[in-house]
Amino acid sequence: MSPRPAVAALGGGHGLFASLQALQLVTDKITAIVTVADDGGSSGRLREEFDILPPGDLRMALAALCDNSEWGLQWRDALQHRFAGEGPLGGHALGNLIIASLWDLLGDPIAGLDFVGRLLGARGRVLPMAAEPLRIEASVLGADPAAPDDVTDVVGQVEVATTRGRVLGIRLHPDPPLACQEAVEAVYEADWVILGPGSWFTSVMPHLLVPDLRDALVHTTAKRLLTLNMVMNTGETVGFSASDHLEVLAAHAPDLHLDLVLADPTVVTDHGDQLRSTAESLGAEVVFADVADSDIPGAHDSLRLAAAYRDVVE
Repeated sequence: MSPRPAVAALGGGHGLFASLQALQLVTDKITAIVTVADDGGSSGRLREEFDILPPGDLRMALAALCDNSEWGLQWRDALQHRFAGEGPLGGHALGNLIIASLWDLLGDPIAGLDFVGRLLGARGRVLPMAAEPLRIEASVLGADPAAPDDVTDVVGQVEVATTRGRVLGIRLHPDPPLACQEAVEAVYEADWVILGPGSWFTSVMPHLLVPDLRDALVHTTAKRLLTLNMVMNTGETVGFSASDHLEVLAAHAPDLHLDLVLADPTVVTDHGDQLRSTAESLGAEVVFADVADSDIPGAHDSLRLAAAYRDVVE
């Protein structure tokens, strides 16, 4: 029996959660590398009040990797529990508060995340992509419906994710951002690196704008797999086809080559010809697999996604 592969999974939010849930059925050598530009909700409030990394996407990644035991699942549910009401705790996830508390106590974000991972019996490790909280800025065409031909700057993860215009490109502040060195090492040590799925401009692309992390993605000996979203042409990628998603990646990291692009056949409308052509320009082969969740439109099914990952990484 061959050893299980070491996988570095990059992303954030619900997309990374889905990928990690699938990967933990394939291997226990997982490092999640999580975007840290969130500025909304509970994460945004804690970030602004305490000048810390936004903990929300990190919390979700830890929850996705929890041990499948009563202990692990109970702690997962506790971390994900969100307080109701309009008071000071209203809207906060308990896990965000626990993570922020551990960071304050230990003085080390990585140690705090590792501590929560042990509490959950996590099948893998969760790391931030950068050592400092980041701010996303996007150039957007038609952000103002009254001026559809104007390009304006939109600042903040929430603003970019909900813009009405077409995102042309993104930048990070501070520029250049300081990478988390443990995350860089994980990419170099991986057998496979998996990018996506997730919000393209606010969860997937930011990793390519952290210089040391991008260099690791370019130079690692690991195989590189890009998981496309289940839904095109929505939110911050309105008007985008599947191949447009790859072109955005190429524009933000011209030196990055891919090995595989994983797509559900429902995301293409031209039998995949354009997607295959664009993927080939990045050095990649397109693998089509039925990975849709039949009960939740637009979402990946963790078991089907796990089967697709297993077919290519083992």
